[in-house]
Amino acid sequence: MTEAKDERRPAGELEASVMAALWAADAPRTPGQVQLSLGEGLARTTVTTILSRLHDKGVVGRRRQGRGYAYFPVQDAHGLTARRMHTELDRDTDRHTVLARFVARLSEEDERVLRDLLESDET
Repeated sequence: MTEAKDERRPAGELEASVMAALWAADAPRTPGQVQLSLGEGLARTTVTTILSRLHDKGVVGRRRQGRGYAYFPVQDAHGLTARRMHTELDRDTDRHTVLARFVARLSEEDERVLRDLLESDET
């Protein structure tokens, strides 16, 4: 095997690249279109697999286009980050301790933003 083949990127990094390509697009994209926009020498099948996984997670939507699908993000980057935070929080049975430790490590500015959000009607 070649060294390049041995160097595999984590799935999260590939998912982030695919999501960035979808967010930059002005319309739903097929796996082939996403592959071209990434320009990283990824196989179309790899991009298709990543898009399918993102669809299964509910991160992207898809619509029929020809014999395949065109994919689009269902959330912006901020919404996706918030979703990930919820997922991590849901993994632990002691939500109180997790939230307490999270808040304890916030910067003063982040703490102020969080207080303002909790006190506002916009949450």
